[in-house]
Amino acid sequence: MKIVDLTHLIKEGMPVFPGTEPPVLEVANTLEKDGFREKKLHMYSHTGTHMDAPAHMIAQGWTLDQVPASAFFGPAAKLDARGLQRIEKHHLESLIKPETEFLILWTGWDQFWGSESYFGAFPTLSPEAAKWLSGLPLKGVGVDAISIDPMDSVNFEVHLELLGSDKVLIENLKGLDQLPEHFLFSAMPLKLEDADGSPVRAFALVDHDLSTNC
Repeated sequence: MKIVDLTHLIKEGMPVFPGTEPPVLEVANTLEKDGFREKKLHMYSHTGTHMDAPAHMIAQGWTLDQVPASAFFGPAAKLDARGLQRIEKHHLESLIKPETEFLILWTGWDQFWGSESYFGAFPTLSPEAAKWLSGLPLKGVGVDAISIDPMDSVNFEVHLELLGSDKVLIENLKGLDQLPEHFLFSAMPLKLEDADGSPVRAFALVDHDLSTNC
């Protein structure tokens, strides 16, 4: 199996959702002074490649620390959504198999990481497609864009539909062009108390033969 890293580097000055602040990675200890290196991290729980728990927007939703690590790993299907404006139910129906636990939306938007275009009009799920997905036994939905909702959304309809059906959301993925249509997916959050969200180290496990053909 080949491991494909799907995670953006967390660093100062990186893109963050408008209205939040980029991380500050403060030097706390040095080899010269203390004999060891350590940093103090100041950042929002939804920084970089990260996961939204249902508690992010659902009043009685569960937090990431309340579920086992198995909730963040499983078979995934990738939809090539490049060139689409809205992702509809008919784009998804033949893709998702009975064993599929994660849907990953490949918009191609990670190519704009670090530029203003990253906050532009990336493909998003239609409310109807989100509602259909909410009725499936998926663990989560991921995307290589800043949000699962359009940037101009004020009611976060897709977030609420999916989080309200006990699914996690993974945003700011990268490198989805390296993946075949079906693969094993993992996005492990930090085990923070009362976690509405967390940065993750997301990766895919891909059969070597399949990865050469994607």
